[in-house]
Amino acid sequence: MPKVEITIPEHLEMQIAQMVERGEFVNREEAIEDLLSTGIKAYKTSGPMDEDEGATGGTGLEDDGMMGHDDEYVF
Repeated sequence: MPKVEITIPEHLEMQIAQMVERGEFVNREEAIEDLLSTGIKAYKTSGPMDEDEGATGGTGLEDDGMMGHDDEYVF
């Protein structure tokens, strides 16, 4: 399996760590893989927005993200 290195904000790392601690995932790697996979599936299901439907330029990602953080997106 290919390896990918990413940098994420500390608040996301903390949320992932909490999910692992609660037993929702076996480890961080599984959590990140599953969450990324779920996000991609959701994106494919909803499809990109038309350019005239929003200010995102057709990316299908929310402008303000989740919980007001610019670096989080709703999938």
